[in-house]
Amino acid sequence: QVHLVESGGGSVQPGGPLRLSCAASAITFRHYCIGWVRQVPGKAREGVAVINEASRTAYADSVAGRARIFQDVEYGQSTINTVYLEMRSLTVEDTAMYFCAIRPRGLTYHCPATADFDQWGQGTQVTVSS
Repeated sequence: QVHLVESGGGSVQPGGPLRLSCAASAITFRHYCIGWVRQVPGKAREGVAVINEASRTAYADSVAGRARIFQDVEYGQSTINTVYLEMRSLTVEDTAMYFCAIRPRGLTYHCPATADFDQWGQGTQVTVSS
């Protein structure tokens, strides 16, 4: 079971930046898709951004051009993969619970920015308001 811990949520002013972090440990599969999914109460989950083990990325249309996902892998006795999501020019429409999630990549090299994942973190709330 992969352990995913998100951090960095909170209140953000409209137009401001955001940086979320996800510490992922105990990843037992070599090829993966790991990314960020957000959800507003009463609405379906929305894939925001995803990255694979080779750092190939994909973004939802709603954040393309103002979001960046990247990762840093710390090798050791227990390898930790930290995945970051940076966003700018936030609007109230970006208010949501943001989840970090992961799944084995399978045979397809490209990971689409969807909400299709197997394992999930607890989430971190992001609220955009003045």
